[in-house]
Amino acid sequence: MNIADNHNIKESDLIRGSINGDRRMQELLYNTYAPKMYGVCLRYAGNAEDAQDILQEGFIKVFRNLERFRAEGSFEGWIRRIFVNTAIEHYRRTVNMYPVSESQENNVEDKDWSAFDKLAAKDLMKLIQELSPGYRTVFNLYVVEGYTHKEIAAMMGISEGTSKSQLARAKAILKNIITGKQKESNSK
Repeated sequence: MNIADNHNIKESDLIRGSINGDRRMQELLYNTYAPKMYGVCLRYAGNAEDAQDILQEGFIKVFRNLERFRAEGSFEGWIRRIFVNTAIEHYRRTVNMYPVSESQENNVEDKDWSAFDKLAAKDLMKLIQELSPGYRTVFNLYVVEGYTHKEIAAMMGISEGTSKSQLARAKAILKNIITGKQKESNSK
C-alpha cells in the first residue's frame, strides 16, 4: 500500500498522521518510501544486509525528525538526504580512509567516461557495488547525488584532495572493469 493506492491521502496528511503516532500512516509512509530508499542504501552499502541496517537506521531518524520537515522542498528529497547521511555515518563507522598527499593527488588522472555510456544503469550499479567502500561512497556522493568535493570532504572527514583522488580511482577501476568485460565479450 502506498500513497498512489490511496488517492485521498495527501502527503501532508501522511506526515501529520505519522507525527501524531497513527500506525497506519506510519506504515503507509514506510511502504511508500522504503523501496526507493533501499535503493539509495544499497548503492552505499557493501551488501544487502548492510543496506537493510542503513534502511532501518534511516527510518528511525525519519520518524524521530518528522516534526523538523518544513515543506520548503520535496518530502522525498528530505528523506533521501537523511538516508545519504545515514549511509555516510555507517561508512565512517566501518571504514578508515587514508589521506592522500597533494603530490599523489596530482598523479591521479580523471579519464574519459565514454565506456560508461554503453552500460545500462542497472549494470553500472552492479559494477559500483564491486568498488571498495571508500571509492563507492565518494563515487555515489559525487556522480549520483551531485555533491561537490568540498561537501564530500566535510561529510566524510577527509580532504578535498582525498575526495578527488577517490573519485578518479573509482572511475579508473570502473572503466577497467568495463573495458575488460567488453574485450571478453568481443572475443567470444
